[in-house]
Amino acid sequence: MQSLWMLFAAFSFSLMGVGVKLAAEFYTTGEIVFYRSLIGVTIMWIMLASRGVPVSTPHMATHIKRSVFGVTALLLWFTSISMLPLATAMTLNYMSPVWIALILGASAALAGTAGAADRKLIGAILLSFAGVICLLQPSVGQDQLTGGLIGLISGVFTALAYVEVRQLGQLGEPEGRIVFYFSAVGLVCGLVWMLFTGVSPHTWHSAGLLLAIGILATLGQTSMTRAYKRGNTLLTANLQYAGIVFSSLWGILVWSDKLNWISWLGMALIVASGIATTLTRARATDKHPTPATPVKSLEAEVHPEV
Repeated sequence: MQSLWMLFAAFSFSLMGVGVKLAAEFYTTGEIVFYRSLIGVTIMWIMLASRGVPVSTPHMATHIKRSVFGVTALLLWFTSISMLPLATAMTLNYMSPVWIALILGASAALAGTAGAADRKLIGAILLSFAGVICLLQPSVGQDQLTGGLIGLISGVFTALAYVEVRQLGQLGEPEGRIVFYFSAVGLVCGLVWMLFTGVSPHTWHSAGLLLAIGILATLGQTSMTRAYKRGNTLLTANLQYAGIVFSSLWGILVWSDKLNWISWLGMALIVASGIATTLTRARATDKHPTPATPVKSLEAEVHPEV
């Protein structure tokens, strides 16, 4: 039952999305990333120190590359949340597994090693893009179309970040150090952003939102890590899509979002394509995958809050 930690992680990330959307009324995207990263750096430094894990690393260049990809994804994702209904923004970023499958499939094709599993992924990828068309419906308005494109691009950068995360894992870098440097780069990028845009005034309400965002992000990340380490990998990878359901409910309850049936269909298609991608990768390892089957690919661990 350890995989159920992913449900708590999905709930935490969805609630964090609520905080980001509310905080966008008081702060710029760069400021939100700055304060979220400040809390993340502090928590991760304390955790690393308590475990006796040094912050120094021989793989600084890879850390920086991974962190730049991750922070870019975070900036774009938070921007899309401020422009779109919460469920729409969350769903678009959950396309990261599909982008990763596309990147890996293209690499395999160029190397001449594409197999049946890679060809089957084409159907899942096409399904996801059909879902995007249904979800965005270009006729809904220029503002949402722009926000939708930003959300899509955030998913691409999330995928690129996880390519680097996997490489760091293969180099033996501990997870805490990876998250620490991600937060540190986010802190620097947010600070540079604030040098150009200025610093917004705080109120008890707005400061509370920033604190909640940082805490919920940490809770979500910790719960997700526990789910993947101790739970059934395949089940955990698919439970992450509960975040879309939670986000939809928050959107309805807090902002009275009204999505038409075509939008709901688009969300369902994107979720289905993500699950299909995970299952296809699992079958590439095991012809009869079960919930305990390891998914030897990046999409098993992708979440926008990287």
